[in-house]
Amino acid sequence: MGGPGGPETPEPGLRAGLEAILLVVDEPVAEVTLAQVLERPTHEVAAALRELSAEYTATGRGFDLREVAGGWRFYTRAECASLVERFVRDGQQTRLTQAALETLAVVAYRQPVSRARVAAIRGVNSDGVMRTLVARGLVEEAGTEPESQAVLYRTTSYFLERMGLRDLGELPELAPFLPDDVETLEEHRQ
Repeated sequence: MGGPGGPETPEPGLRAGLEAILLVVDEPVAEVTLAQVLERPTHEVAAALRELSAEYTATGRGFDLREVAGGWRFYTRAECASLVERFVRDGQQTRLTQAALETLAVVAYRQPVSRARVAAIRGVNSDGVMRTLVARGLVEEAGTEPESQAVLYRTTSYFLERMGLRDLGELPELAPFLPDDVETLEEHRQ
């Protein structure tokens, strides 16, 4: 579709179109959405995305195309993390505190979970940390507990995106990192 009175500009190929769109997104885009925009069948788009992802890996690019949180998005490669960290170390990226990381881990593995339950597991009040995680979009309300009417919390799709996970099933197993008597310890705490 050329401009008024100008020559027709050919449509870019499927792969080029996918790359152009994915370069400007700030959250994962679903295959069906990409297919609609590019006016191509979803199965063709899905195949092209997987081919591009494999090609970037095979050629050792500094970025990766990954399927996370129900869509596709570019990420920097893990081996480039120190370079990227050095680049953004100007204070614009604030890290989560140890308390926030602990709280986020409890929510991720125990969700839906109340603030009281998080505090019981951590052994310290976590209200302020929970507010921070909600404000950052990593945790959200997930209804209320029927018995106590306490607000329950769960991780968000943004959490999955930041962690590079498709779904919660990809969280690493905790068992190898826990003491053998963890069940006994938790029962005594209650």
